[in-house]
Amino acid sequence: MLINVGIIGATGHTGEVLIELLLNHPNVKIAHLYNSGKSSPGSQVISEVFPKFKNRLDLICKKPDWAEIKKDCDLVFLALPHTVSMSFVPKLLALGKKVIDLSADYRLKDTLVYENFYKTAHQDKKNLKEAVYGLPELNRAKIKSAALLANPGCYPTCAILAIAPLLALDLVDVDSIIIDAKSGVSGAGKKLENEYLFSEIQGDFRAYKVNVHQHAPEINQVLSKVSGKKIQVTFVPHLLPIERGILSTVYLKKASGYKLKVKTLTELYKNFYKTEPFIRIKPEGVFPRIKDVVKTNFCDIGIKDFGDTIIVIGVIDNLLKGASSQAVQNMNIMYKLPETSGLL
Repeated sequence: MLINVGIIGATGHTGEVLIELLLNHPNVKIAHLYNSGKSSPGSQVISEVFPKFKNRLDLICKKPDWAEIKKDCDLVFLALPHTVSMSFVPKLLALGKKVIDLSADYRLKDTLVYENFYKTAHQDKKNLKEAVYGLPELNRAKIKSAALLANPGCYPTCAILAIAPLLALDLVDVDSIIIDAKSGVSGAGKKLENEYLFSEIQGDFRAYKVNVHQHAPEINQVLSKVSGKKIQVTFVPHLLPIERGILSTVYLKKASGYKLKVKTLTELYKNFYKTEPFIRIKPEGVFPRIKDVVKTNFCDIGIKDFGDTIIVIGVIDNLLKGASSQAVQNMNIMYKLPETSGLL
């Protein structure tokens, strides 16, 4: 099988990483690269934007050409800023193309929540209803038949995977979940803002958007579905003075009547994720660090059972399992390819 793909938003961080992954994928041909249109620079040879692609991929990145997409693409990845993708998706679906959207535009099912956190009204409520949330470990069956895939956010991917087994088995108090998360600066995208300049982040460490980050409602939405109860986590993100990677430390209180059916929580996690190719559970008493997963699609998890408290530490690469490689993993599922194709 050969999948002809297009990428809209190819010059950003996630676009760059997508290109690298797809160039090494045995079942993919990159047919076309596009920018976001009106506010983007003119046509650019992608190997001039990213010299590492010279003689590997010298396609021109240009304004989206709908006739070209209709003729040449099976699937289109949208590596666009939040609030932009929803103006592209209806056109792509009308052309009969599968779409994997890496923005937040199709993740939140409640449009009022979306509007509150992203400060704009949702323009495509029809397709929002049909969009499938693309966290393979929890939603694989629906991903297989998806036409529109909402790729998860980076913070939610790490936090949800760290917490889901405990909620699925009703082992923790749903009202006392605290997520203390840290991310490298690439999670903010290519923003020319003072707070993301090297001179501002180097040698510093700070919290931001304390309990009002736009990924909080995404985490709440998915965890509520897992547990069958309304979840509202306390979520505090921090900015690390590094390029990439996320480490989330999650604090949970055991539920009343807590009863573990296996010897240890580590064993519980290993059983829960035993068929997952990209989840690695650390041995008892060992905890993951960002260097363990950078430039991979893995999520590593370590667990500490401490009296009435459970501490779970998860790590991912925010540009890979938190974005582009998870998008490729979802593509593999959608096209019934080996899930690890192009990712190991």
